[in-house]
Amino acid sequence: MNTNPIQSLKRRRFLTQGTMAASAVALPYFIPSSALGRAGTVAPSNRIVMAGIGLGGRGLGDLRVMLGEPDVRFVAVCDVHKGRRDVAKKAVDSKNGNTDCATYGDLRQLLAEQTDVEGVLIATGDRWHALASVLAMRAGKDVYCEKPACLAMAEGQEVVETARRYGRVYQTGAQRLSESPHVCAIEMARSGRLGPIHTVYADCRWRGGYIQEWLPGEPEPGKTDLDWDLWLGPSPWRPYHGSYVNGGAWYNHEDFATDIAMWGAHTVAQALAGLDMTNVTTIDFAFTKPAATMVTRLSNGVKLVLYRKAGSVWDPCQYWNGSCGERFDGADGWAAAADGYTKPALSSPALLKDYKKVIADYQGRTQRPMNHVRDFLNCIRSRRPTVANPEVMFLSMSICLAADICEKLQRNLKFDLLRAEFVGDPEANRLRNRTMRAPYTF
Repeated sequence: MNTNPIQSLKRRRFLTQGTMAASAVALPYFIPSSALGRAGTVAPSNRIVMAGIGLGGRGLGDLRVMLGEPDVRFVAVCDVHKGRRDVAKKAVDSKNGNTDCATYGDLRQLLAEQTDVEGVLIATGDRWHALASVLAMRAGKDVYCEKPACLAMAEGQEVVETARRYGRVYQTGAQRLSESPHVCAIEMARSGRLGPIHTVYADCRWRGGYIQEWLPGEPEPGKTDLDWDLWLGPSPWRPYHGSYVNGGAWYNHEDFATDIAMWGAHTVAQALAGLDMTNVTTIDFAFTKPAATMVTRLSNGVKLVLYRKAGSVWDPCQYWNGSCGERFDGADGWAAAADGYTKPALSSPALLKDYKKVIADYQGRTQRPMNHVRDFLNCIRSRRPTVANPEVMFLSMSICLAADICEKLQRNLKFDLLRAEFVGDPEANRLRNRTMRAPYTF
């Protein structure tokens, strides 16, 4: 037995160093290549950490799209409906290969506890969009929020001001601003290929009007399964009825949704993108009758037609075939696009020859991908505004909501785009806001 303490110390050091060396040699065999950023994957240190809030039908679809991006890692999901958050957790855990995804019923708890989350997907019911976005941005998160982004102009203003004050990236889910057929139609108008634009059309389909009455009350589920008060959020209180939550009945109720703005949130931003709005100061709304096409006129003389028709959105119309369409009419031709188009419809086949060049020129000029989610993620990294940034959202939503107010009051209105207020109409101006139910306020 060696009793020399110096020799014993040397021996222990040799054994320790040998063990460490052996571990270092073996290390690559125990860590998957995805964790090291190999084999086309992204290393954990370069991934954008995200959480999802409101993950029903549309939200779950958005979540799955984002899970497909290689540099995204979801770590938490939130929904007041237990069944939906369980489904969302399963999708995240399956992608991550573990069971670590945290679940929440209250978005405020998620925002307080998930301090490492950089960005959030918000796809709650419309009543929560603006408030959830503001709370998330105040908590230091970048936001991808589904449309319509707000139910009132005052809510939209708060989103814009919060994004600016906290330096947050915000993208509203007007995804057609990142789809090639729509982008090409927009660029045809913007670049002058159609000549001076005199009329632009946006699909603002007729939804059948508001329902103002409450549905009869039913026994509430347990709070573990569904927190009804939290589901209502800033909306006025009413008794629980299952079809609000499970049947989508909220969609047609005035307390929870908008009318023209519900569908215009999809398309007015597309119409405005093809116009030079630099010097546009006011817009005149001409009331005809409820649920009718509304013709508005910008101060530069361009007509913006909020086109509405009954029946299926897929029924043919004279401007496009399909839903969520826009059309630009210029002195030298027209361009239109809608869902289902692989290329825009154009007045002349000769214009279509420029299709690839128009898209290439747009991407070269803007450095935007033809992928709305990807644009949001790229902007999280670069910190530049998204294609559907807060100002784009607020301008398009203000016009939609002004049209709603015009229809509600059943009279012509003039709206000042710079001041975001109606000219000489106090009653209309009072309707720019909705009362938010405490404690669900800004």
